Amino acid sequence: MEGTAVAFAPGHISGYFKRVDGDSPKTTGSCGAGIVIDRGVTASVTPSPKTSVIVIDRSPDGESLISYGSGLIEELLSGLGVCAKVETTSGLPIGAGFGMSAAAILATLTATNAVFDLGMSAEAISELAHETEVAHNTGLGDVAAASGGGVAVRNAPGIFGVNSRFFPSAEICSVTFGSIFTPDVIGSPEKMAQVTAAFPVGEPATFTEFMMKSRQFAEASGLIPARIRPVLDACDEAGILASMTMLGCGVFAAADGFEILSEFGTAVPLKVCPHGPILLEV
Repeated sequence: MEGTAVAFAPGHISGYFKRVDGDSPKTTGSCGAGIVIDRGVTASVTPSPKTSVIVIDRSPDGESLISYGSGLIEELLSGLGVCAKVETTSGLPIGAGFGMSAAAILATLTATNAVFDLGMSAEAISELAHETEVAHNTGLGDVAAASGGGVAVRNAPGIFGVNSRFFPSAEICSVTFGSIFTPDVIGSPEKMAQVTAAFPVGEPATFTEFMMKSRQFAEASGLIPARIRPVLDACDEAGILASMTMLGCGVFAAADGFEILSEFGTAVPLKVCPHGPILLEV
């Protein structure tokens, strides 16, 4: 088989969540809400006699960071019975609370499905991506959210757990100072117990409600790193809605907070993405 397929999957900023354990990765995940964002991961997949993976990450300052090999993606392709040269390019730092891991899996699977003509439905791709994230402790609800667009509200684990989506015109911005090792958090029963206790009551119907619930959760969960406290305080003083990127050492805020975030690092403007994974080229 010849040719190359290229796909894009959006990122996702989780505003709040709680882990829900099922009897398998398929039924394990989280409830919560988050914003699907217009920056994500682009994956190119070219059939090859042997699988190889190039990962192009982004530093908090926006510089490209290139690494080679990804056990997770290699395992995915092996399970599908195919070999390919894969290159993933992240629009935001991996591990910083932007759902880049889920986006990389979704984009890679979407491109792989196209170039090898595997006949997988969008639902099947999302299901496999979700199970992979859960099995590797790299995410709980990012795949379900990023499989569509908007602000996704999830009231059950798994890809069918999205109860509603709304599409605000509001734009946001973000600044990050690095990563939080996700498996250390979602794999810890003690930390997950505190997160569960902090879960807000009710579902947001507007952007403002979502931001307020996210901040309430961040404060009560005990997850806020000391590094981002000054950023949140500055936003509070200016009356700007802001919260922590889950799970990352960063802050996301309403668009009018861009200048404030820029005082602390490289601020990035973001929009609400209206769609899930898409095929760009085949």
